[in-house]
Amino acid sequence: MTTLTAPPKTAPPPARTPKPSAVSKWKRRIPLLPALVFTIVVTQLPFVATLIISTFQWNILKPGDRHFVGLSNFAFVFTDERLRTAVLNTVVLTASVVLISVILGLGLAILLDRRFAGRGLARTLLIAPFLVMPVAAALLWKHAIYNPDYGLLNGTLNAIYRLFGADNGPTLDWISSYPMPAVVISLVWQWTPFMMLILLAGLQAQPGDVLEAARMDGASATATFRHITLPHLRQYIELGVLLGTIYIVQTFDAVYTITQGGPGSQTTNLPYEIYLTMFRKYEYGEAAAAGVVVVLGSIVIATFALRTIASLFREETAR
Repeated sequence: MTTLTAPPKTAPPPARTPKPSAVSKWKRRIPLLPALVFTIVVTQLPFVATLIISTFQWNILKPGDRHFVGLSNFAFVFTDERLRTAVLNTVVLTASVVLISVILGLGLAILLDRRFAGRGLARTLLIAPFLVMPVAAALLWKHAIYNPDYGLLNGTLNAIYRLFGADNGPTLDWISSYPMPAVVISLVWQWTPFMMLILLAGLQAQPGDVLEAARMDGASATATFRHITLPHLRQYIELGVLLGTIYIVQTFDAVYTITQGGPGSQTTNLPYEIYLTMFRKYEYGEAAAAGVVVVLGSIVIATFALRTIASLFREETAR
């Protein structure tokens, strides 16, 4: 006599979570609408107005001579010699400041990642330059450091020369002799703490078990940094470079305060050239077209920055 066995019971399939309806989605979005409307009014409407102005030949000194010219102002932006010089100066200024700030910030971040007495005070002092207002920082460098009569640089040189028996050292006009390095150094002083904070966060986010395993395997500090720390910091370095580029490409305060674009337009960057076109030449249409080009370039850079930030968040979530 055979016995019949009941088939094994299978667990019921998990219930599917119902998709939110369109009404529930809009209910969640309604509280955000005032902020969205405010953002559109404050940012997008002025940009649309700038786009409209950029299609007009408009000089405030000739109020009755305003007329529509289409894309002629944009053609002028890409062909004018002064604007090409401003673009080149902007690239040189931005690349120099970002590269030097990242290298110095990485070195300071490595030092601050170690434990030592007074580390909190050292962090506070190193962050302080980033908290100084840009105009105040530019005035500090122009008058307290670069000034040929009472600046710190010439005072230090004179003191060194006196140590060796000379009456006085050379009196150099640093801004006139080295205009671009003068602006670059002042901006590096201000932006190195920003890079240091980003890279320090990356160093402190390293997995401790991987570093411990490398030490137990006998890896040297140089090999650990080259093969473990540096690849881990790659995205943080990219983030610092992209964010720094977005902000530094818009630099106006340092150029206006320290050199005013001179001598001979050696430090005139795009924001300062737009200022000259708007408030010295009174060409509203050309200035608006140049401003649109700068904004579009910043949007492209910001897109890459947002992608880098999103990848960092995905990595943190995966852990």
